Amino acid sequence: MRRFALIAGVALFALASTAQARDTPVHQSLQELVDSQTARDAGIDGSVKFYLAGQKVNVLQRLGEDVTNKKTNAANKSDEEACRWVALSALKALQDGAKSRGANAVVDIVSYYKKNEFKSTTDYECYAGAILAGVALKGTYAKVGAAAKPAAEPKRRAR
Repeated sequence: MRRFALIAGVALFALASTAQARDTPVHQSLQELVDSQTARDAGIDGSVKFYLAGQKVNVLQRLGEDVTNKKTNAANKSDEEACRWVALSALKALQDGAKSRGANAVVDIVSYYKKNEFKSTTDYECYAGAILAGVALKGTYAKVGAAAKPAAEPKRRAR
């Protein structure tokens, strides 16, 4: 019986260590996710806007920084599907934090997985494994005004 328990324990340890070993970075569009029906179904209601670091936004007041670090079950899901699901959880946490502070936006968002910053004006970063997927986002709660519109280019005359 002891021998069986030892073999089972070694097998479980080997399985767990190889299953968790994969930590694949996945980059996906934040705006596509926020605009999706899945986001609306998850409670992303549009009352709080999300701006990645480097995106132009008219910040009226900054109301503090926050970090959210979410994980989800990735078993039987594609990396992309698991990453979308966990990113929605992170966005929902930021949305709730913004509302509680009277903010209408989260600005300067960067991915912050294992405290490593990934900056993009279009994508968030997720790490997917065989069992778990994780997204960590760092951003600043803010009150924002209407974005400044770029000056219209003068019309050219047809020749």
